[in-house]
Amino acid sequence: MSFRPDALRGAPSTPPAGEISYRLARNAVIDQFRKGRLSRLDVCDAHPELLRAARGVGDRTTEVCPICEETDLVHVSYAFGPGLPARGRLISSPADLARTARGHDAACYVVEVCPECSWNHLARTFVIAHRR
Repeated sequence: MSFRPDALRGAPSTPPAGEISYRLARNAVIDQFRKGRLSRLDVCDAHPELLRAARGVGDRTTEVCPICEETDLVHVSYAFGPGLPARGRLISSPADLARTARGHDAACYVVEVCPECSWNHLARTFVIAHRR
């Protein structure tokens, strides 16, 4: 299960308006790593708190890490906005996402993380607008 805007309002057949995917930037970084222009130290630099969140509440995927090619990636989701902590709020479930969206506009960020080699990259962002 992925924490996406459709978790709040049903699954649309196409990505919701306003969702931004960072897949092209991700692929460019991976390409530079594979060509030897970036070292493993350059791309495997996840913050310890991000790794802890990935191991504790992350959403495991079936996609293998593009760097170590040994472990499945994990998605970690955060929300930022008025009424939320300045450091953001870690989203641990669809219910948590719904509670966060209630009464607030929130910018949500989904980061893919390899809990083994520390690869991390922003996967996508989207906005949840509070209905007034």
